[in-house]
Amino acid sequence: QVQLVESGGGLVQPGGSQTLSCAASGSIFSIYAMGWYRQAPGKQRDLVARIFTRDSSTIYADSVKGRFTISRDNAKNTVYLQMNSLKPEDTARYYCNAAPYGTGQYWGQGTQVTVSS
Repeated sequence: QVQLVESGGGLVQPGGSQTLSCAASGSIFSIYAMGWYRQAPGKQRDLVARIFTRDSSTIYADSVKGRFTISRDNAKNTVYLQMNSLKPEDTARYYCNAAPYGTGQYWGQGTQVTVSS
């Protein structure tokens, strides 16, 4: 089992920046990738960014490329999402995800990000 705890959400003005953190605990060795997803009201949950354990390679949704950066601190078992140039359309609940080798997924409880003036 893997437990994920997100932090860092809140209200930010358009054009501003915010950093989300996701602390993982439990069977960390079983994870091959960690990522951030987001879900706005009435919409599906979509991938924002992902980082792979083996080589730290990353992938991003087209809508956030050049503005968001995913990174990790192995010593702290923590993954970060640095969000710059935030737009109102980035408003959503952001969920941390851990994908283990094999089947299944782990999710955090989510953290709300609201971009508004």
